[in-house]
Amino acid sequence: MTIRAGLALMLAPLLLASCVRAPDNTLPKLNVDPARVKVAGLSSGAYMATQSHMAWPDVFSGAALVAGGPWGCAKGELATALGTCMKGVPAPDVKALASRARADASVGKLGPLRDLADDRIYVLHGKDDDRVAASVSKAAAQFYEALRAEDSALASMTVIWDGDRNFGHNLPVAVSGEDCRASVEPYLGRCGFDAAGEIFDKLYGPAPASAKSPSGELLRFDQHRLRPDGRDAFLADTGYAYVPKACRSGAECGVLVVFHGCKQNAESVGETFVREAGFNRWADVYHVAVLYPQTRASYAPLNPQACWDWWGYSGADYDTRAGVQQQWLIRALAALGVARAQADIQQP
Repeated sequence: MTIRAGLALMLAPLLLASCVRAPDNTLPKLNVDPARVKVAGLSSGAYMATQSHMAWPDVFSGAALVAGGPWGCAKGELATALGTCMKGVPAPDVKALASRARADASVGKLGPLRDLADDRIYVLHGKDDDRVAASVSKAAAQFYEALRAEDSALASMTVIWDGDRNFGHNLPVAVSGEDCRASVEPYLGRCGFDAAGEIFDKLYGPAPASAKSPSGELLRFDQHRLRPDGRDAFLADTGYAYVPKACRSGAECGVLVVFHGCKQNAESVGETFVREAGFNRWADVYHVAVLYPQTRASYAPLNPQACWDWWGYSGADYDTRAGVQQQWLIRALAALGVARAQADIQQP
């Protein structure tokens, strides 16, 4: 080892400590506007986002899905996940999935679908994506449209399909990042297109000001303290939350949950995603705290790429309210101060 390399290893913990607060026992309790709690995700994170939206429509009032398909697509089968839900062969049966969603909601496995009224759903897909077929992402939009078509109470739900941009299987960022059309870690594409800003615009409305460098605080917290009844949710030790200064000072703020994609967790890409995806600077503008939960890789159950559970590795109820990752999420939101999440904690 060279002297320079040795010094880098010695200084790395100190540099990290100067940028991020050490893991805390709990997330900070904020003054949360219940109407401004949204969810977004990329790839497996997009599947997790739609699962969360459907499980807790009384909590989330909108969802942004990047390179992901419809709720319930995999039906608990990995083979279906790899075929139908990535390549679109055979195509997802949107009407059947909508029918199952209505049935699950009727028995409390999902939240009341009437709470989807007035929600905004933004589905973004790159024309150069070589991992998830455009037809699969389109099916995510069609799933919500099918729910709306069958229930007049959902006529006010807005579904936005954005599939004509040239980028690969990644989250486009405005300046830094990898080749826009590539599908490589950390899956942030240098595309000259600010996907995070577009997500904020579609979910929260036009920006009240231009975004600058983030000025808030990126916190690390112990994810295991939020385990539901001690059950393993297959998450990493540490999660992240970005809190704008205004939110830390007691101002009423929204919350955006952002789910990373496979091999995009901190164990794989360090803090690149939670720092450079672009959400933090817009969070300051909109007064929205950003929650970045983190998965971990495993071989038992089989999840070597640290994906969110969108095919059933955590249990058969993975895409319902009873799923262990959904139960963890609702506890994390309650810890942040989302009142409706606190009321939902005891729901099966």
